[in-house]
Amino acid sequence: QVQLVESGGGLVQTGGSLRVSCVASGRTFSSYTMTWFRQAPGKEREFVAGITWSGGDTSYIDPVKGRFTISRDNAKKTVYLQMNSLQAEDTAVYYCAAALYLSGDLRNPKRFPSWGQGTQVTVSS
Repeated sequence: QVQLVESGGGLVQTGGSLRVSCVASGRTFSSYTMTWFRQAPGKEREFVAGITWSGGDTSYIDPVKGRFTISRDNAKKTVYLQMNSLQAEDTAVYYCAAALYLSGDLRNPKRFPSWGQGTQVTVSS
């Protein structure tokens, strides 16, 4: 399995921007579908955005469409989540997750065997 380390979280005001990153170990990063999930206090972990291994196709949950952008740099073995127009509801721990050659439904966390430790994003008004 690939090892994942997130960074870039922090405190930002409503309407601000933040970019979180996830660096992977191993030599086959380009073969992994990468996703971002988040978990707010008292809530279940939810899918936020994903990018496939094959063609870089992306998907998002509706509340973040138009505000968040997921991207990957295979040479740097890194996946990013650019978050703009942040709102209080975006406050959560953000987790990076990976699965080898995964396609189809990316919203089920059980399909991802590799997870990072998470990075806290707090949006204040």
